[in-house]
Amino acid sequence: MLERISLTQFRNHASTDLEETARFNLLVGENGAGKTNVLEALSLLAPGRGLRRAALVDMVAHGSPTGFAIGADLAQDDERVRLGTYTESDNPGRRKVRINGAEATASALGEWLALTWLTPAMDGLFTGPAADRRRFMDRMALALDPAHASYASRYEAALRERNRLLADDRAPDSSWLDAIEAQMVEHGGRLIAGRAALVDTLMASIAHMPAEPFARPALTYSPGGADNPDALSQSLFENRARDRAAQRTLTGPHRDELEVIHAAKRVPAAQSSTGEQKAMLVAITLAHAGLAAKGRSGILLLDEVAAHLDPIRRAALFDQLAASGAQVWMTGTELAPFETIAPQAATWRVAGGEVTRI
Repeated sequence: MLERISLTQFRNHASTDLEETARFNLLVGENGAGKTNVLEALSLLAPGRGLRRAALVDMVAHGSPTGFAIGADLAQDDERVRLGTYTESDNPGRRKVRINGAEATASALGEWLALTWLTPAMDGLFTGPAADRRRFMDRMALALDPAHASYASRYEAALRERNRLLADDRAPDSSWLDAIEAQMVEHGGRLIAGRAALVDTLMASIAHMPAEPFARPALTYSPGGADNPDALSQSLFENRARDRAAQRTLTGPHRDELEVIHAAKRVPAAQSSTGEQKAMLVAITLAHAGLAAKGRSGILLLDEVAAHLDPIRRAALFDQLAASGAQVWMTGTELAPFETIAPQAATWRVAGGEVTRI
């Protein structure tokens, strides 16, 4: 569990400290006060670009001559760990990480925390582009396997290089393509396996969840081509001429899809009502939070979620969050939606980038 969090020159938070945290943590304040900024800061304690996927330079407080810094004390079993991530003014586009004061990589953060989140921007997940659902899968897979991020980034790097060669006016050297495709097969194979394992594990967890009040989703991992390393290698080799004509790679994990349907109605999530889509997204998030909290410290960030649920679903949400074992951080414009859990929660009022304990 994260016990003490500090934000320095991050967004509209010049200097913010949150101490004496709890299993439930509430951030209450008007729109634009800086509540989501706290969640975004917490999301950077995991590999990746955070819940907004913003550029690092945009996270630095306006007018600050330095970079930003985020720190947190993690209590895990009987161990205390200090996690930190920051940028510096002389290299604002590079994020640095420290663990217990020693330099580390961003991927090393995933060995300590399993972070996931649900934000209003994700409401269009089922109707938006497939790339959004691939990122969603990879973020959830990363929370279960810290190495997943490296598989994704290395596959993408090899894919870009192959596409560059395919788009070149000169015919690419076959031995160079062989080497690049070997990298795609190695990392793409692990990417495929990680995504497939994630969906299988999620479905096993969802099967034990109540069918109501959150609509139970059925998830299917649909590979964008070959579904194993040997078949991927063969496919890349056989489709070189076709891919060269298209000037891009037409098959592989970068074309994967996460298919979601309303299990009871057998209707695709994209064709379900807005309320049903929201309920299915909450159900997936809850199932994943329970999985992520096993073995590492699970942290769940919920931005403006409770206020959009009716009292029955809100009560079910709080019950399932309590059972998940994850530490939960939630935002809202008022305290009323959280009245049933407020007595056991740590609560802060956020206004103008300043935080006051209630």
